[in-house]
Amino acid sequence: MEKRPFIPQPNGNHQENMNRALSHHMQINLSHLYISEETRLPQRAYLAVRHAIRHLQLSPGQTVLERTLADILGMSRTPVREALVRLELEGWVRLIPRRGFVVAPIVVDDLQQIYEVVEALDGIAGRLATGRVTPEELQQLELLIEKQENALANDDLLEWTDLDDQFHNGIVDLAKNPRLRGIMDNQSDQLYRARLFTIQHRPQPTRSIMEHKAILAVMKAGESEAARTMLQSHRFRARNEILEVLRNMPQT
Repeated sequence: MEKRPFIPQPNGNHQENMNRALSHHMQINLSHLYISEETRLPQRAYLAVRHAIRHLQLSPGQTVLERTLADILGMSRTPVREALVRLELEGWVRLIPRRGFVVAPIVVDDLQQIYEVVEALDGIAGRLATGRVTPEELQQLELLIEKQENALANDDLLEWTDLDDQFHNGIVDLAKNPRLRGIMDNQSDQLYRARLFTIQHRPQPTRSIMEHKAILAVMKAGESEAARTMLQSHRFRARNEILEVLRNMPQT
């Protein structure tokens, strides 16, 4: 099957305006992203640009200008280019001949493959976490679900998406397996971008909250295999919903 990239339709003037606005968007991003002053410059650039792509501050298909990024980040182009090369290896940007780096589009086939991996690993995380979690940690998951309900009641889908991400990443953290955490980081961030990109085009996520409550209930009961099965089923349903939205979106 042919891969189908999805890129937002630009409003008004196109790439020139997007590049002109880049400085403002990246500044907003950096104001919410903590990076230690001791962090090496290539790592600073990497963290800032990846965070901007993840949160759609840099849109799928948008050109990423090294000079502009260097000015925004207050560094030379060399560490910026190092960061972009690393991001290309991880699938966040692509190097296009005679155009430079562009933000990677959201591709249905790629996203499906990521979901297949995450579904399996989420199940493993749930099984491990159920056997290792403390009552206090379970309370933190319960608090996240309450915040999700409040966000939905206030029709704040962006906040809900962030809390949904915290819930799933929280379970991975509670598995207390650093290797699993390392494998999941890049994959879960790619899914976050897709969820954020499609959130306004999907049904209200009331079913997700119900499923989160059910997952928490079996974790409290110490039912490791049930937690694994329910997390995988939850991800499978969300995958089908998001991929269906993407398939029906206008393509460029």
